[in-house]
Amino acid sequence: MNYDTSDVVVKMKKLQHQTRTYLDEIKKLVGELDSPSKPNIISYFTYSLDISHTPSEESLCLGSYHVMNIGNKPITNPYLCIKISKESPFSFSGKYVYEDFKQSLKGPGGWQRINEKTNKEEFWLKPLGKSSIEPNEVLSFSNFQITWSAEKSYGGSVMGFAYSDQLTDGIAAINPISLNGTIIKQGDENE
Repeated sequence: MNYDTSDVVVKMKKLQHQTRTYLDEIKKLVGELDSPSKPNIISYFTYSLDISHTPSEESLCLGSYHVMNIGNKPITNPYLCIKISKESPFSFSGKYVYEDFKQSLKGPGGWQRINEKTNKEEFWLKPLGKSSIEPNEVLSFSNFQITWSAEKSYGGSVMGFAYSDQLTDGIAAINPISLNGTIIKQGDENE
């Protein structure tokens, strides 16, 4: 193959420009990490599943929702929302109290539900005795349970959103939980 040197020079200049553009973008992103005006958090779920395919048995998702401050400033007045899909067969439970509970039940490290008890889709929670998340610290709502029975095909998700004084619009969990199952009744299969 014969290359014209002017073609090679043009291609090298394009490559250098592209590399410079990428480096500028990376520098900008790294600079934003150190920006004192912008909070940097990651919110995510950890969970394990025990799924039953027998309609009479209950399936279980045992999980925790974590909010990690990866910035260099404290995140103040954190709270979170765990949202269950509408019309899903999932039932949510966790260790939280309501405002009207006895003070003795509202210990540090606990959580308080701040929305209506009757709402079975959204669980707004704030930590008790914890008004900030320091840099490199993780705040966790641990050991919640989602249960359901597989009497028919099902599907839905569990989403998480973290809020604070600095994040009034919230930030979504990077890994929502998706639970789907198809139940095949006897005689439905093409044999």
